[in-house]
Amino acid sequence: MEILILTLLAAGALFLNKREQLRRIHLLAGILSQFEVEKLMETVADGYLRALGEKDAERAQQVWNMLEQAEITLCGQVHAFVGATAALDAESARFSTLPLGLPFATQWFPRATADLRAVLRVHGDGVERLVRNEGRLSQRDKAFMLTAELLLLQHTCHWFCRSKPTANARMMVRHRTPHAQLLASVSPKTRTAYERLMG
Repeated sequence: MEILILTLLAAGALFLNKREQLRRIHLLAGILSQFEVEKLMETVADGYLRALGEKDAERAQQVWNMLEQAEITLCGQVHAFVGATAALDAESARFSTLPLGLPFATQWFPRATADLRAVLRVHGDGVERLVRNEGRLSQRDKAFMLTAELLLLQHTCHWFCRSKPTANARMMVRHRTPHAQLLASVSPKTRTAYERLMG
């Protein structure tokens, strides 16, 4: 009897957690669908690989020059996306920072939560600083750091929709990059602000 009750409780928790995740997925997907952030991220990342792999310096520079406009467009799209999420109410934007997905976690553990709107502002500011190249980085270093900023943004979106373990797993499967490495690779300003918000 006890096993049956525990099984029913576990099944109920899984169902409720899945329902909450689907709500967040639909919410974020509805906002993201208005923009070309993901497509532009892929374009820029592929362009970086092409430029870095080009043996001819003149041709590599041509690729870097073409990427400048793509970076500016991507930056504008990221800022538009961040601006659109600012319209979310506080309850809808809040998500759990616990190391596992639990139903009602934001209500039961309010101190272990983050506000998507604030975290996305950090990502948007980080992307803008790098596109403007405030630190006067080399093209290679800028490409490396901007890629990390964009992947951390993607990680945050996965975390909001599902959970931190799911976001970590997706980064490993898609990009073979652990979360700790992403954090170590972004700009110090982004890292400090992100860690303050995410705990």
